Amino acid sequence: MIRVCLIGVGKTGKEIAKVLLDRSDIELVSVFCSPSSDKEGKDLGCIVETSETGIRIESTDRLEENLLKYKPDVVVDFSRPEATLKNAEIVSQMKINMVIGTTGFNELDLKKIENLTQVNHNGIIYVPNITLGVNVMMVLVKLTSILLNNYDFHISEIHHKNKKDSPSGTALKIAKEIEEGLIYSGRDVSSGEIPIAAVRAGGVISKHEVLIVGEHDRITISHESFSRKIFALGAIHAINFLQNKVGFYEMSDVLCLSKVIEDLYISKQADVI
Repeated sequence: MIRVCLIGVGKTGKEIAKVLLDRSDIELVSVFCSPSSDKEGKDLGCIVETSETGIRIESTDRLEENLLKYKPDVVVDFSRPEATLKNAEIVSQMKINMVIGTTGFNELDLKKIENLTQVNHNGIIYVPNITLGVNVMMVLVKLTSILLNNYDFHISEIHHKNKKDSPSGTALKIAKEIEEGLIYSGRDVSSGEIPIAAVRAGGVISKHEVLIVGEHDRITISHESFSRKIFALGAIHAINFLQNKVGFYEMSDVLCLSKVIEDLYISKQADVI
């Protein structure tokens, strides 16, 4: 039985809580909200619209105290960047593993998080988009950038109007995958060169699309989330993956997608030889 603590009970956090409550192999032992949230003190069931769970939502200003009390194996954080950075320091120092689904970090923030795992010897997985489908999409895009390195790439993404970061962390990660593929194939590409168009409108959950255009044809690779439950299912994979792990990981590690890319590199090199 894996004991899990959840930080953040926004739209995605609620879906994760619902799924975790139904698992027989995972026990949701505690849930935290921000210090200013009106959810503090309420039963989780009231927030996720189920029967009472016996889990009272607590404030992160007492995070260390309560982690000692509940002793989770994994902390899942879907809050805000500044809060997650603070939470990660506490969690890492306590040598508890962590799934971070929060977006909006810059490169320096991510380096700080990665350094925490090296200093404190815990495991952290950073997943700006935790859905399995979009991570498969990233592999497809990277493969395409290697094989069609003379084509033009353009990313577009759309999310609900309340999403703060723009472009999304997922779009930035897709751009990075494209850049790495192009550089590997010998094309000179600088960071930030791949254009990204971002739209914030209505209640759209998430859609990412990559347009790949050559002189005579066009390829489109896209992914769209219809339900936030897909984020919760991805979280389950990440939680299970982190058991007894030390180090900094991404969703590609969970799905062993790096091996797919590595095999392609070897195959491409063999073709050249």
